[in-house]
Amino acid sequence: MKNSKITFIGGGNMASSLIGGLLETGVTAITVVDSNPKPLAAKFPIQCYTNYAEALVDTDVVVLAVKPHIMPEVAKSISATLSEPLPLFISIAAGIRLIDLSRWLGVDLALVRAMPNTPAIVQSGASALFAGKYVNEAQKQLAENILRAVGLTIWLEDEEQMDAVTALSGSGPAYFFLIMEAIENAGINLGLSKDVARLLTLQTAFGAAKMALESQDDAATLRARVTSKGGTTEQAINTLQAGNLESLFDQALKAAQQRAVNLAIQFGED
Repeated sequence: MKNSKITFIGGGNMASSLIGGLLETGVTAITVVDSNPKPLAAKFPIQCYTNYAEALVDTDVVVLAVKPHIMPEVAKSISATLSEPLPLFISIAAGIRLIDLSRWLGVDLALVRAMPNTPAIVQSGASALFAGKYVNEAQKQLAENILRAVGLTIWLEDEEQMDAVTALSGSGPAYFFLIMEAIENAGINLGLSKDVARLLTLQTAFGAAKMALESQDDAATLRARVTSKGGTTEQAINTLQAGNLESLFDQALKAAQQRAVNLAIQFGED
């Protein structure tokens, strides 16, 4: 990967996160095409352009990091500048199906669809990837290495699973922020200062996640292990379960998944 030329189309937060992660791994041949590339050029030692033709010369990988609603226009513009050998394309635009992206690009290409999430900004992301039929093993490994620069990566066998991934990990950070917000406010209501409630909430969330990551046990087992019979934790858990917390999350993720399906259909209608 260190010898590959990687071109980003779009220079937003996710692109910036990936660029930072890649530079830390030793990748240096990075270019960006953006309407306002000055902030990225000031932040990173990379080449920046405002047009596709010059940036795409001899590139090995094109990372499509633009907003979904402008992807049709961007893909069609890129198509006019492509030449042999054709690069690997990685789309990190939410809701854009490979069948639509291929249609807009107008040629059979090696396409990988990726769904990273916002913790990639702090190199702690979770990314799911799906490879199109023209992606070879070397390109698949290359795509994985690029996304791994900002966190964990997994491959999906069915592109339709991407809607479930969007609901779970794509939107997931917001769920945990909501839970942290609720716990922090509950602590304040119990008499703790805002600063104390915040720090205890954040460290507890971090510690619980670290324990889960480093354990071979599932979440249910870990929960049971720290829930003493007749104790304070059991009382809190019983209250949460009585409020149908699991059912609420089930409904929430199904709603997010359906919205992802609807948006994919909408974005595909160009």
